Amino acid sequence: MQILLGLIIGAVVGLAVHFALPHRDLRGTALAPFVGAAAAGVSWTVLTWAGVGADSFVPWLVAIIAPTVTTFALIPFLTRARLHSDATERARHGI
Repeated sequence: MQILLGLIIGAVVGLAVHFALPHRDLRGTALAPFVGAAAAGVSWTVLTWAGVGADSFVPWLVAIIAPTVTTFALIPFLTRARLHSDATERARHGI
């Protein structure tokens, strides 16, 4: 049940990253929170399987660090890909 708190933390971190990075209009509002929640959920699950309980500070710390690192790495990459794709389509259509 504590994984739900980790997922919420990851989504909130992802939402903060969405508003911290430029070109918000080129990506959906739900993309960064989804990436953050997924990163927090995967890391929380791995730590749980490794035997680290929710009573330790480690899963809570990782639930903040993993989505931050993941979203700051993935979202600019996806934004650059979108910018490149849009420029290619504009050139192809002669706009």
